[in-house]
Amino acid sequence: MMSNVQRTIRRTKTCTGIGLHSGQKVSVSLKPAAADTGIRFHRSDLGIDIPATLAHLGPSQVLQTSLASGAASVDTVEHLLSALHGLGIDNVTVELNQSEVPIMDGSAAPWVFLIQEAGVKELSVPRRVLRVLRAVTVERGEKSISIYPSETFRISYAIHFDHPMLRSQKKSLDITEESFINEIAPARTFGFLKEVEMLRQRGLALGGSLDNAVVLGETGVLNPLRFEDEFVRHKMLDVIGDLALVGHPIAGHVSVQRGGHALHAELASALMQQGDSWTLVDAAVPSGQRVPVTGTVIA
Repeated sequence: MMSNVQRTIRRTKTCTGIGLHSGQKVSVSLKPAAADTGIRFHRSDLGIDIPATLAHLGPSQVLQTSLASGAASVDTVEHLLSALHGLGIDNVTVELNQSEVPIMDGSAAPWVFLIQEAGVKELSVPRRVLRVLRAVTVERGEKSISIYPSETFRISYAIHFDHPMLRSQKKSLDITEESFINEIAPARTFGFLKEVEMLRQRGLALGGSLDNAVVLGETGVLNPLRFEDEFVRHKMLDVIGDLALVGHPIAGHVSVQRGGHALHAELASALMQQGDSWTLVDAAVPSGQRVPVTGTVIA
């Protein structure tokens, strides 16, 4: 059951890893934060804070989600944001000494472990939930994403690729702390072997390997899968992290066809811009008695 009050972590935890696209070694510390702070990235090498909000979304969301503040940026934030959102952590400072969050094993599972090691601390400030009041849809050709009113946070995702091992997959799931940890967090990012060289020529995927991604060759998968439908589960992991940028837990049903980071961000932005499509409610008040808080854009 979702906590009625905001939460942070109990103690600081640090880890190191490699940036998927930069190939650089990165040190990351998760630190407790006060209520109403939200998730903030701190570039210790620059001394600059970057809030994890839509207002700080970077200019390009190709292959990963980026945030920016002035001359500072932080890339590939989606897996860590997904883990924080999935475990109900509202406030934390993420301190790092490079411009990219480490990829770890390509999933959110290592971040779940780090958060669990840090422990959870409840704060004496009510949590607000963003409750969807009417449907919002974004369509881009064959790609589409919608969010509908729902008592729970539910995701239905469908993917389609022209590959013998990955034609179509779809999955629908209520996202709770338990379902996130067991069914979503272990799903790793994936890519196609034929695209790796092209990406590296563009300065991307420099830290990618079979240790941190599922790689599909021409006729099969080069490393063992954790789930038969690991690919669509990872897309669900991504959209959870991307929608965390609205700044609150969501009560709504997200439905996606052929999605990606840019489309996820478009839905989040469209939702925020249409203030009559949602309201903020106190998580402690029963659903039938909720008193709306005016729908204003969350910066």
